[in-house]
Amino acid sequence: MPETVCITSLSSTRIKRANGLRQRTHRDQSGLMLIEGYREIKRALANNHRLEEVFFCHELFQGSTESELLDTAKHGGAQLCACTVQVFSKLSYRDRPDGLLAVAPKVFHNLGDIRVTQDSMILVAEAIEKPGNLGTMLRSADAAGAHAVVVCDRCTDINNPNVVRASLGTLFSLPVIDASTTDTYLWLKANDITIIAASPDAKLVYTECNFTRKIAFAVGAEQYGLSTAWTHHANRSVRIPMKGESDSLNVASAATLLLYEAVRQRSLL
Repeated sequence: MPETVCITSLSSTRIKRANGLRQRTHRDQSGLMLIEGYREIKRALANNHRLEEVFFCHELFQGSTESELLDTAKHGGAQLCACTVQVFSKLSYRDRPDGLLAVAPKVFHNLGDIRVTQDSMILVAEAIEKPGNLGTMLRSADAAGAHAVVVCDRCTDINNPNVVRASLGTLFSLPVIDASTTDTYLWLKANDITIIAASPDAKLVYTECNFTRKIAFAVGAEQYGLSTAWTHHANRSVRIPMKGESDSLNVASAATLLLYEAVRQRSLL
């Protein structure tokens, strides 16, 4: 295993290369991504996501098990890089860094990686713009036991560091697929998966629809909602009742309600 590298210079090539991964173009060119934070890195390791480098700063550690995490990463082949507080602060993209940041291969899955069963539950998120919303949906999907999340016609990169952060590392715990609407729709149809579109114009309230079969929930961004490709071809469209003046929910909140209604219904079987 390689020896730990000590980095004290802000002009270090390793630091510059890692900082570049904040930009999507650099991630696409290198095939690498950033994972910052103890929980996020731990989840990546727990799900056998290989790490290439782990930058750390003892002075910023917030717990007592960081050394164990570093040992696990090192035994998995990661290069450990010890940093000063000044160097790590330049590398971190958080307001309160906890002294751990990793460079790893980007997450990549395709539709064929989804294991289809009689109770499959899939979340389809179309044209989501905000990394925080996408990350929150991944947390909800993981918590609800969804089998996959498909990001269609993406506006934000699923490997964006802020998606990793907002997901608390659940980006690594279930298949997250980047696919076109057309490919996703055809795959769902081929696998006989019922498509449930979330639309404020739907007549059917979401609690009145059967979610116990294998299903895919399709949600779109707040500003425009789902495209007609989803609302016209879905098996059913459902709405979430709105009692106030607002005409739409945050997309992550809407997705969470739908997923947990499915969990509730299935618990009654």
